[in-house]
Amino acid sequence: MLGSLPVRVLDDRYRAEALAILDADPVENVFVSSRVHAAGLDPRRLGAQMWGYLRDGRLVSLCYSGANLIPVAAGPEAVRAFAERAQAQGRRCSSIVGPVDSVGELWEILGPYWGPPRAVRAAQPVMSTSSVPAVEPDRAVRRVRMEEFDVVYPACVAMFTEEVGVSPNTGDGGVLYRARVAELIRDGRAFARIEDGRVMFKAEIGAATPRACQVQGVWVPPDLRGQGLSVAGMATVVQEALRSIAPTVSLYVNDYNTRARATYRRVGFTELGSFMSILF
Repeated sequence: MLGSLPVRVLDDRYRAEALAILDADPVENVFVSSRVHAAGLDPRRLGAQMWGYLRDGRLVSLCYSGANLIPVAAGPEAVRAFAERAQAQGRRCSSIVGPVDSVGELWEILGPYWGPPRAVRAAQPVMSTSSVPAVEPDRAVRRVRMEEFDVVYPACVAMFTEEVGVSPNTGDGGVLYRARVAELIRDGRAFARIEDGRVMFKAEIGAATPRACQVQGVWVPPDLRGQGLSVAGMATVVQEALRSIAPTVSLYVNDYNTRARATYRRVGFTELGSFMSILF
């Protein structure tokens, strides 16, 4: 059955074509694009499969199939083909993430087989900015040093647990999550304000390409919220990201998180579209 579908697992022979599709929307596709820029399309290096949908022998849509299932530039026909392949191999991802229309259509097909999900985030505005923030940055926010890992890691766990609803230490004891946090610190993409051994604000650049980067993990301790730490902290992160990482800074946020959306707007972010996430 799979052989009859216009879907194939891509390798590096398709790298240029895949990047052309991804670069058509560098903000929306920043996560997948960052993985391809860093590792190419060989599944062993990518740590995932990249499915390609071909029409008349030409690559027109992609689907990243790893810890996340992420459709890219996928119209209804491509979505159906990707869904059939995903259904045939069984669920291997912990989430489906991407543009509302594509993810909604994927889930309509896969839901009867993969449900029920742990959570559905039906509307997550995608926001971006290419301008230095007009608000005053927090001069105490800086890149995290590797020797500060044990100070920052508990804040990362708290943020993840609050956002996702389950601790990243569940299952493997946090081995993979610890490695990811350490990687971001080593790469100079973890930022924080630390006072007397306490994280007051933190955020990371989780994905980066030559054209865009994506902020993740924005967090302030609950007892310090409402004091402007996130506005000034994000201003610093955006300013430094524009200076040293990419010409556009992006993120996506749950639509019901009105405080966070207001913070990002104050820093200069505008809404471009909307994602949907299905969490398992």
